[in-house]
Amino acid sequence: MTVSEPESDATSPTRAAVRDRLDRVTDPELDRSIVALEYIDTIEIDEGRVAVEFTLPTAWCSPAFAWMMAVDARDEIEALPTVEEVRITLNEHMHETEINRGVNDRLSFAEAFPDADGDVAAVRAELDEKARVARQYDAVEALLEAGLDADVIVDLRLDDLEPFEDETDDTETTETIAVYASDRSFAVTVPAAPIERYLEKARETDLVSAADDVLFRTPEGDPIDPDSFELVHQRGRLAGVNMSSQGGICDGLREARAGRLEESADD
Repeated sequence: MTVSEPESDATSPTRAAVRDRLDRVTDPELDRSIVALEYIDTIEIDEGRVAVEFTLPTAWCSPAFAWMMAVDARDEIEALPTVEEVRITLNEHMHETEINRGVNDRLSFAEAFPDADGDVAAVRAELDEKARVARQYDAVEALLEAGLDADVIVDLRLDDLEPFEDETDDTETTETIAVYASDRSFAVTVPAAPIERYLEKARETDLVSAADDVLFRTPEGDPIDPDSFELVHQRGRLAGVNMSSQGGICDGLREARAGRLEESADD
């Protein structure tokens, strides 16, 4: 990824800030950061103006998915207080003209693609639910490894979680979360990352917000019956496996494209 910018000052976003915002944008099909996936080609910063170019693994990636990533990148960067203008450019895509014009002119997806069948908001909601289910599997796995059983896990509420710092030595602190049984009779500590990643998506899908909301749900959004716990958990595993498989395909396609570009440059 090529990054260029003038010396930062009080009126310019920093390189780290722009990269951090882009790192929050995920490929909605894979639920992985577009920075980690190496989709970002260039970032250029000129005072309060930021221009970002990105390329997807193939020219035929879903226009709805590409649209979501472009819009999310624009919105994330615009949230920085020193940013005045953002321009997002998708390269080497069969619908790059419609997407670049639509995103930068602030059109709706329907305006940019008047002949499209379906609403991009519905596609986003479906993919967010899939990501929630996959993230729930990781969170529940952390709880199972900590020794909690199904009866306790299905009854956990948001207010059963408390931040906890585990000082592993004199210089290092591991961020963990204390998870209390609903009757407060005991607690376990688990790594914070899988729990926080799940909560992020659970909040986005409006399943968890109030302190007494049940933490984990079925893929349909219903409370989990303890007798159905194993089935629901395995559905989460399958969602994660599906995303990982798609991610592997995309990684291979991206590497193949990069290889072809290197060969062309050498010729």
